[in-house]
This record gives sequence, C-alpha cells and structure tokens, in this order.
Amino acid sequence: MSRSVLVSGGNRGIGRAIVEAFLAQGDRVAATTRSGGAPEGALDVRCDLTDPEAVRAAIAEAEEAHGPIEVLVANAGMTADTLLLRMSEEDWSSVIDTNLTGTWRLVKGVSRGMLRQRKGRIVLVSSVVAMLGSAGQTNYAASKAGLIGLARSVARELGSRGITANVVAPGFVETDMTADLPEEVKAEIKRIPLARWAQPEEIAGVVTWLASEQAGYVTGAVVPVDGGLGMGH
Repeated sequence: MSRSVLVSGGNRGIGRAIVEAFLAQGDRVAATTRSGGAPEGALDVRCDLTDPEAVRAAIAEAEEAHGPIEVLVANAGMTADTLLLRMSEEDWSSVIDTNLTGTWRLVKGVSRGMLRQRKGRIVLVSSVVAMLGSAGQTNYAASKAGLIGLARSVARELGSRGITANVVAPGFVETDMTADLPEEVKAEIKRIPLARWAQPEEIAGVVTWLASEQAGYVTGAVVPVDGGLGMGH
C-alpha cells in the first residue's frame, strides 16, 4: 500500500536516491530541502532544520498533502570540517544543531502521529565515522554518533506501539559532496575491503528495506553500508 513518507535533505546525493526509491515503490513522498530541487513526483517542502517552527510547518505541510507520516527518513546533514584546535563554537554548534538536534525535532514531530496510528518506521542516516571517528570532524562524528543513541532510545520508548527506529551508517558514497574531497581522503579507498565507494542507490536500498514490512522485527539496529570499512565496530 502507498504510504506517507517524509525524507529530509531529499534534493541531492543519498537523500535524492532515497526519495526516488520510495517513489518507485508507489509511496507518497515529501522531501524537505533548503533550496528546492526535490525529485519529480515528490512534494518539495522548504525547511531549515535549525528552526523549530519551520520543522513543525514542514511536517504539517507533508501531512496535509499525504496524510499522517508513516515513514520518516532523517538524512539531512552538513559538515564544517577543521582540526579540533581550529574549530570555532559556530563550527561545532551549527553541525550539532543541524545533524542531531534537527533530526530530534523531526523524530519528535512525527512520533505523535505514529503513536496514534500504532505503527511507524524511523530511519536515521548516520555515518561510518560515528564508530571510527575522523580527524578534523569532531563535530560531525559527534553528531552522527548521537543519532545512534537517539534511535536506540526511541526504539525502546516507542517500540510497544509498533514503531521501529533504526540507523543506516554509510561509508564513502559517490555524491556531489564527496567529489570535492581532497585527494588524500579519496585515497582511503585502499582501506575499503570492497575496494570501491558506494552508489547512493545502495544506501537507499537498505533504507527502504528497513522501512518495509519485512523489517518489522528490526529495531535499534545500526546497519553499516560501508564496503566493510568499519567492520568490528
């Protein structure tokens, strides 16, 4: 059956692939973006995750168009990379507020409707660096690690009402954002057992599975999609 799906950061990269995957299944998809450009067929909802009122308005707009949200995929995120001693308060707070607090706002906003329906799927997009750490990314790694604690707490709190909460942890993925990475970072491919970067569609496939009926007994899980880079964590 067609479901009401909300995907944050759905205009490019991994988020765009996730939106397209749900649309291909026949779901009704709303994609939050800051500047527009959601895939054709999706409801393009402008939203700044650092603004609590904007998040509430985005959820209301999605639900008015498609009905109560049954699947949330929190994918939107940002980076402000620099070494620890050079990192400013703004570098830290902007990444935490967008990646972690913004996701918490989305989860809180959709959970009331999911509780009324006694069902729901919540998938948070984290990163392999949440487990491995990454020099120059203390803010980003901390925000992505925080998503794991958030999801597992939600899984325990809401599980009895048929709501699952899981985390996908991608490794290196070929997107517009990673195309601009320094060559020394791109050289890290030699550490990946599968010896290649992922395609966005490979992340989307895991996300749609976690949101499916087949994954109804999976909750509180962290699923790595990293070519083996982070195995053992």
